[in-house]
Amino acid sequence: MTATTGTRRWWALGALAIALLTFGLDVTILNVALPTLATDLRASTGQLQWFANAYTLVLAAGLLPAGMLGDRFGQKKLLLGALALFGVASIACAYAGSAELLIVARAVLGVGAAFMIPLSMSLLTMMFAGADRARAIAVWAAAMAIGIPLGPVVGGWLLDNFWWGSVFLINVPLVLLGLALLAWLLPGTKGAPGQRIDVTGVLLSIAGLGTLTFGLVEAGERGWGSAPALLPMITGVVVLGAFVVWLRRARQPIVDLALFRSPGFTWGSVLATLASFALMGAMFVLPQYFQAVFGTGALGTGLRLLPVVGGLLVGVQIADRLRPRLGAKIVVTAGFVLMIGGLALGALTDVSDGYGFTAVWLSVLGVGLGFALPPAMDVAMGALSQGSSGVGSGLLQAMRQIGGTFGVAILGTVLGSGYRAQVNVTGLPGPAADAVRDTPAAGVQVARAVRSPELLNSVRESFVHGMSATLWVSAAFGVLGVLLTIAFLPRQAQDVEESQSEHEHVAG
Repeated sequence: MTATTGTRRWWALGALAIALLTFGLDVTILNVALPTLATDLRASTGQLQWFANAYTLVLAAGLLPAGMLGDRFGQKKLLLGALALFGVASIACAYAGSAELLIVARAVLGVGAAFMIPLSMSLLTMMFAGADRARAIAVWAAAMAIGIPLGPVVGGWLLDNFWWGSVFLINVPLVLLGLALLAWLLPGTKGAPGQRIDVTGVLLSIAGLGTLTFGLVEAGERGWGSAPALLPMITGVVVLGAFVVWLRRARQPIVDLALFRSPGFTWGSVLATLASFALMGAMFVLPQYFQAVFGTGALGTGLRLLPVVGGLLVGVQIADRLRPRLGAKIVVTAGFVLMIGGLALGALTDVSDGYGFTAVWLSVLGVGLGFALPPAMDVAMGALSQGSSGVGSGLLQAMRQIGGTFGVAILGTVLGSGYRAQVNVTGLPGPAADAVRDTPAAGVQVARAVRSPELLNSVRESFVHGMSATLWVSAAFGVLGVLLTIAFLPRQAQDVEESQSEHEHVAG
């Protein structure tokens, strides 16, 4: 199958966007339901963590094998199967009668998501080429991003009107609509039936990515020096090292290391990961900021995150018009500069600042993401042949997933350290003081329980101090993105450069 023309492919892209909206929603909608799940399912703190971790670990471990299987058996039918599995798992989540069943259902949900993400991106490279693919990837990225702030909004409304299972059932109509449209609109894909499946590579990649992700999640929750974090991280790095050694020796490896000889794929993937790091940083601190400082609930938090998406949509449109003239290198550089500006503004936040100031720097951050993220991914995907588009997409998304998890772990440590170093718990009994130091949300509850305006003010000021440090760290990664873009990112995607070269040769 080659890149096609006509309007049908754009309708297919719209159907993909509907299907991918379920992924973005599921990232954040669970957080809204956790307090209710703790009560109704009698879930422990550890089980509440595993409601999220089961999904995250399976997603990270499954991206590479999913991309490889798409190349082997054809992307369309596997994508439809993954979307159906996502819908069935959503129903299983909604009607889970115990915490253990919900954890299992969330893991199955992660399997569906692990196939949906790389296979949908792989299909974009088949249906679109050149500038059209850049626009399609921008729509693809926006579809997933929109679901993130909508999750708390939709989840908060559902919990106010229905039982907790409704936050999972909301996926079902989107899945059914997506299945019907995609079965009709997507072109067929044959795959490569003769391609050998690298079983050893699959197992090593699953073990390495899953274990490393688990360690990073534990580092964010328990600290980098804790044994439950260090041991999985070290094990994951060792297994991934063995995975690389295997890739060098295997005849038909799951990942062809020659991919990394392409500057477009290598640096496009690295820069997309750095841009995702900035997004994850903001999404990690902002809900806590709104709840601790403004006292907002889930619905209010989701609404206050919308400027990021609005900025992203505006940035995508402007970048699409500028890129043909300026090239990806300049546009992505400008995107990182805008992100640095937005993060730096956010780092200057004072506890007395209103939401208007926050909306401004969130919008700037969103515009920067629109400039940087889709073009970087497009440059990476432009370096892939159609035969390797699935595994290449899986590799790109695995890097972004690990980078995002790594970012949350780092930024969580910075935020927690900055908060605990400033908060004043003088005069509080031991258990109350420990609760205040544990999280800002607990600090606010204790301050209200003991009716102490001084403690409440200390919690809020200390959290803003920690948030500022967190955003400065994110901005530093943005500076790294600027330097790497200027030094290494090609001006255009490889296939665009080749088509331009051919055009000039014919004209000559």
